[in-house]
Amino acid sequence: MPCAVAVVANSPVFTPSPSPRPIFCKTTTSSSSPAQSPSQSSPSPLSPFTLRQSHWFYGITTTTTSNKSQPAVCSTSSTPPPPSSTVLKRKRPARIDIPIGPPVSVESIICGKEMFGEEEKVNEVEAEGEGYTVYCKRGKRRGAMEDRYSAAVGLRGDSKQAIFGVFDGHGGAKAAEFAAKNLKENIMNEVARRSEERIEEAINMGYLTTDAECLKENIGGGTCCVTALIQQGNLAVSNAGDCRAVMSRGGVAEALTEDHQPSRQDERERIEAMGGYVDLCHGVWRIQGTLAVSRGIGDCHLKQWVVAKPDTKILKIRPDCEFLILASDGLWEKVNNQEAVDVVRPQCVNVDNSDRYAACRKLVDLSIERGSTDDISVMVIQLGHFIPSATEVLND
Repeated sequence: MPCAVAVVANSPVFTPSPSPRPIFCKTTTSSSSPAQSPSQSSPSPLSPFTLRQSHWFYGITTTTTSNKSQPAVCSTSSTPPPPSSTVLKRKRPARIDIPIGPPVSVESIICGKEMFGEEEKVNEVEAEGEGYTVYCKRGKRRGAMEDRYSAAVGLRGDSKQAIFGVFDGHGGAKAAEFAAKNLKENIMNEVARRSEERIEEAINMGYLTTDAECLKENIGGGTCCVTALIQQGNLAVSNAGDCRAVMSRGGVAEALTEDHQPSRQDERERIEAMGGYVDLCHGVWRIQGTLAVSRGIGDCHLKQWVVAKPDTKILKIRPDCEFLILASDGLWEKVNNQEAVDVVRPQCVNVDNSDRYAACRKLVDLSIERGSTDDISVMVIQLGHFIPSATEVLND
């Protein structure tokens, strides 16, 4: 789902109750505040990263690249840069790449409301880093985008360790925003305290801690989550809600998660055992007649039944593990698992120059062509990029 806060009546999910492809953002705005330049924090352990923010109504693109290596999170302001002699003054100027500011390398990218400003509606976000690409598009009938994503590559100084996430907010974007900012850190803190054999326990605690913190902050709404943690050649995929992870194994789609919905018998029995009920409303099964997902972070008014405990699957990344797709339900409601793999594979496997961005975009466009009006976020992760070499394994 889409980047700001909105409650949409008759939403399929929520009803009120009785580094380097750039970060590239297309926005609309009613703000007349003065122009600001993108804000950047200190650099991180990644290869050169390109950050690009574009305002289609100004036709200006800014780019920052770097080869530095120390940790950082980068956020960008949504307002346009001040006019300069390099900007062509015509109605629809051609895109111009303008280097700005000091070089910066980015470890973690978070698609957040603070990137764009309070008064903007973000229509599209795209970003690319080491081994991954993400593309998000606001739904046609959405007031503002509620989807978020996060990505961190080069954990603990190891380029083969990374953690990724896609977050699909409902009842506003605040819970998705909170999870995108905090879940990665909470998971990694728990991982650091445990042995490799207890990785699932660490991830569970990371989710539960983030949920508890979200409730403590009294944040409205909730969010579905799917995360992928890669370390030492292992892949741990977790989900709470209906964001999904699908892997291509030699061209065959392999679902690594199962959607948490009230229509599932085990979820329905769990809810009813806790004193809740599940209703069929306008063809969709909902908890207490309101929410169409049965797990997630947030949803304080339904917390007794909407738990944050994820399901986790752990596997070794083998040569036939080609790529991983993480996406919000805006994709999966219209595109099945094998179709998604078939769209991505020609762009990413056995080609001289893989184009993950084109693959992400094609999936989003396909879902929209089939009638999706929801926010859609798609992340493609090239798993082979994270397989340690024989030398790295020996050094470990």
